[in-house]
Amino acid sequence: MSSRGRKKAATQRMLQQLRTATNSSAMNKASIIVDATKYIEELKQKVEGINSELGTVESSSSTSQDQLPMVTVETLERSFLINVFSERNCPGMLVAILEAFEELGLDVLDARVSCEDNFQLEAVGGEGQDQNESIDAQVVKQAVLQAINNMN
Repeated sequence: MSSRGRKKAATQRMLQQLRTATNSSAMNKASIIVDATKYIEELKQKVEGINSELGTVESSSSTSQDQLPMVTVETLERSFLINVFSERNCPGMLVAILEAFEELGLDVLDARVSCEDNFQLEAVGGEGQDQNESIDAQVVKQAVLQAINNMN
């Protein structure tokens, strides 16, 4: 088959795929493309409708500015895996959390922080050497939440 013949066959396959994807019943190239354009416009309108619905749902679900971030604490052997996520980044949030760790006697063994658009912290906090009594994961979580709440 010649190069021209291969190109024509490839074009026909692509037009058939476009016809199938857009549920077009047209047979000629121009009509298939017109149907595909209409189909794309319909999809754009559907997307805009869904986005506007999501916008109203999000605005009604975000009740107030002082909504606390999500905090999870998992107990490891003699340490804790602490995850904090907030959709908004507040200046001083990291400092407040680290001060809470210090008050509990937790040493930060490892940490990853992102403060760009939202706030994300993943830290491993270990009980200090001079710690007499063991700390509960729930105590750590409450201390972190309290530190963030006091910051506002």
